[in-house]
Amino acid sequence: MAKSLRGQLLIAAPSLFDYFRRTVILVIEHTEEGAMGVVLNRPSDTTVAEAVSALAELADADEVVRVGGPVSPEAVVALGDFEDPDDAGTGVVGSLGLIDPDAPDPALRRLRVYAGYAGWGPGQLDGEIEEGAWIVDSADPEDPFKDGDLWAEALQRKGGAYSLLATMPSDPSLN
Repeated sequence: MAKSLRGQLLIAAPSLFDYFRRTVILVIEHTEEGAMGVVLNRPSDTTVAEAVSALAELADADEVVRVGGPVSPEAVVALGDFEDPDDAGTGVVGSLGLIDPDAPDPALRRLRVYAGYAGWGPGQLDGEIEEGAWIVDSADPEDPFKDGDLWAEALQRKGGAYSLLATMPSDPSLN
């Protein structure tokens, strides 16, 4: 492992046709023991109030739970945009961090709640990156709160040849 990818985006390469097709993942932790992150661009139909009543008062009334990944779909990962980043249980990038459930109500600007997460064993993520499954780029603290096609936007932002990839339709057979 060269360096930690915490706070970086993993943009699914167009060649990925599995669960992670056209996903953008924010890496929350990356150590020699493994990595974990949340898929940013998979909203569900369930509101935070319906799924996690304890977090309802921190979220907008119509805020939906996001599908964070295939690992432990019953687990809750709460990512906040903190007024004071030192209040985060675990800092991720900029003012973004995980909410510590044992801490008093934090001062948040915004909140995203994820059901489940993406996880990798020791060396697994590094191997997938070497194989070209993921395109790594810097995360913007605004990324978790964007609507629309974040996959295309992240590739466009990376520039160069990636801008061309960003124009690929969801279903290439329609081209």
